[in-house]
Amino acid sequence: MMLGLQLARGGVQVLVLEKHTDFLRDFRGDTVHPSTLQIIDDLGLTTRFNALPLQRESTLAIQFADGMLAFGDFSGLRPFPYIALVPQWDFLDLLADEARRCANFELHMLTEATGLIHDGNDAAGRVVGVRARTSSGATLTIHADLVVAADGRDSVLRKASGLPSRDLGAPMDVLWFRLPREPGDPGYTHGVAGRGQFIAMIQRGDYWQAGLVVAKGRAEALAAAPIAEFRALLARTDPILAKRVGSLEWSDVHKLTVRVERLLRWHRPGLLLIGDAAHAMSPIGGVGINLAVQDAVATANLLGPALRGDAPIEDVQLAAVQQRREWPTRVIQFIQTQMQRRLIAPALEARGGPPNAPAILRALSRLHVFRAIPTRVFGLGFRRERAQFGVRSE
Repeated sequence: MMLGLQLARGGVQVLVLEKHTDFLRDFRGDTVHPSTLQIIDDLGLTTRFNALPLQRESTLAIQFADGMLAFGDFSGLRPFPYIALVPQWDFLDLLADEARRCANFELHMLTEATGLIHDGNDAAGRVVGVRARTSSGATLTIHADLVVAADGRDSVLRKASGLPSRDLGAPMDVLWFRLPREPGDPGYTHGVAGRGQFIAMIQRGDYWQAGLVVAKGRAEALAAAPIAEFRALLARTDPILAKRVGSLEWSDVHKLTVRVERLLRWHRPGLLLIGDAAHAMSPIGGVGINLAVQDAVATANLLGPALRGDAPIEDVQLAAVQQRREWPTRVIQFIQTQMQRRLIAPALEARGGPPNAPAILRALSRLHVFRAIPTRVFGLGFRRERAQFGVRSE
């Protein structure tokens, strides 16, 4: 949607396909980092973005048995000293509404891309469009100068492309659910450390969007047991939850299968993959949506002027997008996999009650420079993009 907005503003004819009837899907990446806030500002959308129902968080913290421990501090970042937690459907609606102001932009809801069209019907030939299916079952044939697959980690078009990927592994999965907030609860997003599991608590105003992080394979074992055992596990990990998990049912719990992988090649003639379709990220740091936006902005900057012309997009131009975005993706994935291997996997294998904070971690957390490191790495990222194509002031 970000790419479609920028291209349409720049005079390119754009068609975006969305298989659902709306964007109202819960438990999606909702952390908008300073790197993305800068792009929103570049596009002149800050005032409209700030009008959305959002929470600003300037500190990241983990609750241990012996108290809360701050480990991330955004306050030193400029001009956005915070992350914004905003429902992704509201963010997407904002981008779609803005894009619809362009006569050359189309958004087809309830239309699912099902496969690629190749020049001369040769699977090895240039991609010249997509096949799609509407909610009524009708089949559409859509031709395009360039197809951009941004259809997520389970990308249909990535499978159709035959492009190989590398699986970097992930030791955990996440079970997402909602719990009510009550007076006296912490007023900010935080994590709750446990032995064998970890709970992410995202502050949503009158409720918590909670994610139980468990070892790979354990989610299935939990789901096979009575819901009472799951409720008891949550209460043991964080006692303040004990009185509010009683109404939780398995139908309220959604599993995120964590994968960390990336394509070896993000393109073939006529086709480019970006975001999770090109590189599935771990939920560590909440970077997925933000890296996807960076991909979109780089694509618009690099390909927008050529798409506005009549000449076909050459494969070397698509390769330039990967060359621009692959290095920051690799760096973040390396950091994520190291954290998974050295911190998360051992914690998920441990047993017993909630742990106290390690003495060294508590000592380091008193240093501002230590608290600033994770916020700069994940909040700003590497090789940050600035929107250049399709930019308008507020």
